[in-house]
Amino acid sequence: MLLAINYNYTVYLEVLVFEVLEGDASVGVGHFGVITCKTICVPIYNQKRFAHDLIIRKKTGKPIIKYGPGGRSSVSGHIATVFGCTGFLGRYVVSKLAKHGTQVVVPYRDEDSKRHLKVTGDLGQIVSTEFDLRNEQNIIEAVRHSDIVYNLIGRDYETKNFTFEKVHIEGAERIAKICKELGVSRLVHMSALNADVNSPSKFLQSKALGEIAVKKQFPDVTIVRPGYMYGSEDRFLNRLSVFSYELMVNHGETLFRPVNVLDVATALEIMLKDETTISSTYELCGTKAFSIEEIYDIIDDIMLRKRTRINVPKPIALAITKLLAYLPWPYLTPEDIERYCISDKSGKGIMGEIVKTFGDLGIQPLEFEDTAIHVVRRFRSNIYFNQPMDKNVGRVKKGVYYVEY
Repeated sequence: MLLAINYNYTVYLEVLVFEVLEGDASVGVGHFGVITCKTICVPIYNQKRFAHDLIIRKKTGKPIIKYGPGGRSSVSGHIATVFGCTGFLGRYVVSKLAKHGTQVVVPYRDEDSKRHLKVTGDLGQIVSTEFDLRNEQNIIEAVRHSDIVYNLIGRDYETKNFTFEKVHIEGAERIAKICKELGVSRLVHMSALNADVNSPSKFLQSKALGEIAVKKQFPDVTIVRPGYMYGSEDRFLNRLSVFSYELMVNHGETLFRPVNVLDVATALEIMLKDETTISSTYELCGTKAFSIEEIYDIIDDIMLRKRTRINVPKPIALAITKLLAYLPWPYLTPEDIERYCISDKSGKGIMGEIVKTFGDLGIQPLEFEDTAIHVVRRFRSNIYFNQPMDKNVGRVKKGVYYVEY
């Protein structure tokens, strides 16, 4: 049986009508009439909604009703809050949610950092609100109308106001606690691949402790652990391509599984509606593992140049990066050196459960060799900028490029 709901909207208007009492109505002179007031009924909206337009959240039982053919100017019925929306991954998540009619709340700290997000959605669909991670009232204002919250907040290096502990543990726990108190249906928490409480990296330690704290406050949280993400604004390929020399630690033997930022954003978009992802842990990384030396080879093939490759002993690298940490925006930190010595590997969930991957979401991730050219090509010399590739690495393949942002 097909269930349908009719929505009929009618407006009743009071209008003045002139009625001719005698003579020819075409002649205006010498004839008499009377002005009367009549009520007319004007239907202005008539829409039929079907059962598939109605979504019931399993956890809260709240209905979500969508309308429209789908797309930017439709309404999906969902309201999403994206913490960390002004960062690298956040802008892609906001864009993907808004283009399907989701109203997105974008908390920000700097007024100029969120301007580019306004045009990612239709009029009124991108709602910005100023917030401070340490202010609970700001967080309440950002999430109180939402049925899903994404916490993408993270720091690559520490500052005096925001240490790893304050951001990855205390801040994440505060958001999870408020979401639980306000009855938010879904929470998606961003962690990191290799997160481990026994890791030599303080960054990865804090990410693991943050998972535990969030899980305690919000048991149904969905935890996402991405590998090194690459894209136009990344701190991975851009950092490895910008200089005329190539620095390595651990003799370039550390294995990475880089993942395209658009694949991760697509996975987070799917989690909006797929409630089988509740209380699950996902490790989102590339299908192949590359050593840092192999990544440098791919970059050199795309740039059509050979750069000097230097291996720096770990103690010396740590000493140099400690000095660089005094810069306002450090290029490299001791945490980066520690993470460059840790190979990417699969782990288990907080409770020891098996983690899920892209395959469980029906996503085939893009190949690193095929899409790295999007980021690296800008570092080519102007002499070779338009020259085609001589090898399979970086060669354009039909159907593997994203053209949406």
